[in-house]
Amino acid sequence: MGFDTSGLLPLSDALQGMLEQLACCCDCEQQPLPEALGRVLASDIASPLAVPPFDNSAMDGYAVRLSDLTAGTPLIMAGKAFAGQPYQGEWPGGHCVRIMTGAPVPAGTDAVVMQEETQADGDRITFLTQPEPGQNIRRTGSDIGKGACVLPAGTRLTPREMPLLASLGVATVAVRRPLKVAIFSTGDELKPVGTPLAHGDIYDSNRYGVRAMLARMGCDCLDLGIIPDDPAQLRAAFIRADEEADVLITTGGVSVGEADFTKQLLDELGEIGFWKLAIKPGKPFAFGRLPRAWFFGLPGNPVSAMVTFDQLVQPALAKLAGQRFERPLQLQAIAAEPLKKSPGRLDFQRGIMSQGPNGLEVRSTGSQDSAVFSSLSRANCYIVLERERGRVAAGETVTVEPFGGLLL
Repeated sequence: MGFDTSGLLPLSDALQGMLEQLACCCDCEQQPLPEALGRVLASDIASPLAVPPFDNSAMDGYAVRLSDLTAGTPLIMAGKAFAGQPYQGEWPGGHCVRIMTGAPVPAGTDAVVMQEETQADGDRITFLTQPEPGQNIRRTGSDIGKGACVLPAGTRLTPREMPLLASLGVATVAVRRPLKVAIFSTGDELKPVGTPLAHGDIYDSNRYGVRAMLARMGCDCLDLGIIPDDPAQLRAAFIRADEEADVLITTGGVSVGEADFTKQLLDELGEIGFWKLAIKPGKPFAFGRLPRAWFFGLPGNPVSAMVTFDQLVQPALAKLAGQRFERPLQLQAIAAEPLKKSPGRLDFQRGIMSQGPNGLEVRSTGSQDSAVFSSLSRANCYIVLERERGRVAAGETVTVEPFGGLLL
């Protein structure tokens, strides 16, 4: 697919090679704000108004003019201002205005003195401190200026952004249509959950993980189920996915020793690269293009499928969907126990990080076999061990990557 795939391909090279070939394929559409949750913004959103739209009080207290304040001399309360009910009366010299948080400050206000710094005797208010100019006043546009970009294109709308847009009066937004992803699992040994297993059978678990991660990404999923190792049925599944979806993701059928007709079909229908990645778990991986859809082939081992989706497929799908994607946060932690590791591949071990007496520490979830899915379900992070690193002793510093939105 445009670059050398011989030998073991570093994860960074594989990811860069994929992303260089991908571009957003999702058209723009207008959606009412309530229907836009989880969708990706197609264009920048500029604020139609200033926030706050008027000078207002940051405290419950008293609006004052500094020229009226003399130490020990009370001011007379002229009236009250509430949020939604501004003070509109006269404001003679020697007077102050009782004001509540969020209320517009009366014209001429220099500062708001919080009520805890005053003493009230009826309408006579004594001020115990000398305020600074502008104290406790939220100025017009101090949060967001009118016309300022509040959310850039490519932002996926979450519950954090929805109230922001509502506060600006944004009723409709331009978003990308959801990316449509077809999935299926391959293998004669796979059986649907809820059915009895014969000797040598296993339940198809990978599709449940892939479907869940696609749902977290806001993708529309076309689930084609389990496709046996039969050339005619595989061909029909590939063709249907190519005609109806933007992307096809399969699990199984990309390892050395798998049925040759899977590779033959993919080579016949499109341009597919079968890679051996320098990562663990997840060495076998396939990427390429069918006539219309992009293709990602995940390994059949459950943990390998999840890790390669999380590390490789997620950023690729984000680019196809028009979403801005940021690499996961990585932190430094102390290994609370020895960790087995052989040089040669970047290792994403499953770990449990916690706050220890000397800072962040991490321990293994146990067996790191790529078929042991419980190692992932018990974990809250990856322990990312460098490609050339060997065995890790207790007390050494390691890199940890907390699980993000797809795996939480």
